[in-house]
Amino acid sequence: MNETTSHTLSVAVVILNWNGEALLDEYLPELVEHSTYPNTRLIVADNGSTDNSKEVVDKFPDIEWLALDKNYGFALGYNKALKQVDADIYVLLNSDIRVSSQWLEPIMEMFENNPEVAIQQPKILDDKNHQLFEYAGASGGYLDTTGYPFCRGRIMDDLEEDKDQYNSQEQIFWASGACLIIRSKTWHQLDGFDEIFWAHMEEIDLCWRAQNQDAKIMVNPSSKVYHLGGGSLPYGNPKKTYLNFRNNLFLLARNLYRKEWFTTIFLRLTLDGIASAVFLVTGEHKLIPYVFKAHMHFYRALPSIIRGRKGKKFKHKNELPIFNGCIPLLSKLRKIKRFDQLNFKA
Repeated sequence: MNETTSHTLSVAVVILNWNGEALLDEYLPELVEHSTYPNTRLIVADNGSTDNSKEVVDKFPDIEWLALDKNYGFALGYNKALKQVDADIYVLLNSDIRVSSQWLEPIMEMFENNPEVAIQQPKILDDKNHQLFEYAGASGGYLDTTGYPFCRGRIMDDLEEDKDQYNSQEQIFWASGACLIIRSKTWHQLDGFDEIFWAHMEEIDLCWRAQNQDAKIMVNPSSKVYHLGGGSLPYGNPKKTYLNFRNNLFLLARNLYRKEWFTTIFLRLTLDGIASAVFLVTGEHKLIPYVFKAHMHFYRALPSIIRGRKGKKFKHKNELPIFNGCIPLLSKLRKIKRFDQLNFKA
């Protein structure tokens, strides 16, 4: 980009918080220090916390406090909060994100000079080890043909070391909800997150719906942040397992092109059965009932999801940055551990 940004767009950085006083105390100072882009508001939208979160935020006069009356979860909480926020650009920022110097400037430059770009994410590294990509986003998110998410820098649970190998600005399939940056016009046109998700994969659904309406999503590694991760539900938590399996089925049922709908969902249900067998063999049998529960919830919600598809536009997978393969099988059978081993160009 040869033009210089004109600072004409206003920005609202919105952290959705629930009982996160320790995280706020840890991460807000650097957010205030490094949010130097003009026309920027910093807001903590509180999901009915019962701890001392407000007292922590009150120590920072530059941060606004937006109180919700109870815990609405991630998706509905953001929907309610952003209805009360006026800005051209929304930054949905997790409370456990450590931002770096001038993290907003390259993001805003891309928005200012590329009107076709609707959503971005920065490069996301692990705050526990700054040399590693972080699970929830890395350097841009994609889907495989069966609906499994993966990233530039993360295949399944394998995190790559950041050696600047994914520093190019690229079109991606999904931007991480840990630091999702979206034009407010796009957010409101899409009616925000789908509240059926509650938490987990709602950002992938949002990005898929945006692309079905011809929006462009980019990773901008010139901006860099560090994510602690696992703050809401730790990895391996049974509820997290339930939400991931259920919400992935919601994701596919809501957004697949009609001719791909049945075969893809049937294949995904079969793969879920295989995953349950793996849980049994690996001693994680306590997770199997949560996979079953996820499927039962999906079947109950399916008529409503099908009704909600009527009259909407859907793109064929060949029109989207979707990898034509099954990431879990490639990871296990062919020992694919790095994004660059896929030879995938979106």
